Parts: sequence; structure tokens; C-alpha cells
Amino acid sequence: MATQHSRSAARLMMAPAVTLLLGWMLVPLVMTLYFSFKKYLPLRGGDLGWVGFDNYVRFVTSSAFWPSVSATLMIVGGVLAITITLGVLLALLLDQPIWGQGIVRILVIAPFFVMPTVSALVWKNMFMDPNYGLLAYLWKFFGAEPIQWMSQASLPSIIMIVSWQWLPFATLILLTAIQSLDSEQLEASEMDGASVLKRFWYIILPHLARAITVVLLIQTIFLLSIFAEIFVTTGGAFGSKTLSYLIFQRVLESQNIGLGSAGGVYAIILANIVAIFLMRIVGKNLDN
Repeated sequence: MATQHSRSAARLMMAPAVTLLLGWMLVPLVMTLYFSFKKYLPLRGGDLGWVGFDNYVRFVTSSAFWPSVSATLMIVGGVLAITITLGVLLALLLDQPIWGQGIVRILVIAPFFVMPTVSALVWKNMFMDPNYGLLAYLWKFFGAEPIQWMSQASLPSIIMIVSWQWLPFATLILLTAIQSLDSEQLEASEMDGASVLKRFWYIILPHLARAITVVLLIQTIFLLSIFAEIFVTTGGAFGSKTLSYLIFQRVLESQNIGLGSAGGVYAIILANIVAIFLMRIVGKNLDN
């Protein structure tokens, strides 16, 4: 058992790292709160004094606020549904003994290491271009009119691009969970005459509950701040403006630091609401 002296020594050694981590998180948060109560226009007069909650009222009452929240939640929900569904299927396939299994797994996981801006440019120019994209040629091959993806289907386009980036992450986590499943359970159920669907529904899927919960929580945290893909593809037009992109417009395009900081506080509140909801509804699987 650890003695009081060893515990004190451990706390002392951990103190610098904990202090640095707290400072890394708290300093930007405190500065955001500070500027959210001020009218600060760097290129138009600088610090113009305190305005109280005026920035919060202006941000939440703007015509772009609720559509941006709606677009954010739609992207998050769509990406989660696609990555978890396809991730389970891919994990089941990759768990089967096939030729070149290691190479196939590397190829499946590779998109996760591509930068978001690069993957968005590739999808926009190589796949979704209405004139020269691969999808346009596919549409023409079947005699259909190519889709103007970035204008006619902006949100589905972004959901597809982001899902392609995050599918490897979900597949990797779920594949690890499947490989930890006791094979004797599956063999016993097969000997008892259980069909493939019943084995999946009653044995594999409950075993994946914790892994699915982890994927949901981690991806939601990152997806709520999605920005690069929208900046590169649609530029926030055609109903694809998320809350993060709206904050970007207020800070950089409008040069209104106070208004953008108030939007940042709203983004933090939204992220916490979604995280608490997921922890209460889905996170219970961690205790089972």
C-alpha cells in the first residue's frame, strides 16, 4: 500500500503538469468571458468599454443563430449515425480472416490521418465537382443530371465528407471491442442453433455498447466545433453555417471580438448540454 509520504511525492510530481493543464484550459476561458462583456473592435476603435450582456442578446437574437445551431446538430447527428452504423459493419468484416488483412485494416484507417482541409478539397474537386467530379460522371453514365452538391445538398455533402474522416476512428474502436469478445459465447450460441442475426443482436451488439458510447462521446466533442470542412467547401453558404463558423464570421470577418466571445460562450454551453445528455442517456452503459 502507498504510504502518506509516497502519495505526497506523487502529488508533488504531478503538480506542474496539472497546473499547466489547468492554465491551458482556464486562461482562454477566462479571456473569452472577459471579452464577451466588452465592445472590442480591434480595427474600429479598439476597446470601447463594457456593454454587459448586450453581446449575448445580440448574438442569440441574430437571424443566423438558431439556423447555425440546427445545422450543427444535424451534422453531428448525421455523422454519428453513419460512422457508428458503418463502423460496426466494417469492424465485423475486418474481424473475419481474409487475405491481406493487415493491409486492408491500414487502408481503412488511413483517412483518419488526412488533414480535414485536404480531405474536404479532395471531395469537393475530385468527387463532388458538378462538371469533372467522379460522381458527376457516374450520374451521367446512368443518364441523370449531375447534382450541384455544394449548393443543392450542402449539409449532406458535409456530412459525407466528415463521415469519411471519422469512420476509421469508429471502426478501430469497435474492431478492438469485437476482438475482446469471448469466442466461446459465439460458438456456444451457434451450437444452440442461434442465427447470425440473433448472435449479433443478443451477443455482439450488447458487447459493443461501451465502445459505441466512447465513440459517441469523443466524436460529439470534436464534431460540435467542425469548421475546416465548411470553410473549404461551402464557406457557410446554402444553409451550412454552423455555430463555429458563425463565431468565425463575427470575430474575423466583422472584427467584433466581444460578439464572437459571446458566441464562444454559447458554444461551450451547447457542448455541455449535449455532453450531459449523452452521458445520461447513453453513458449509463459504462456502469453496466
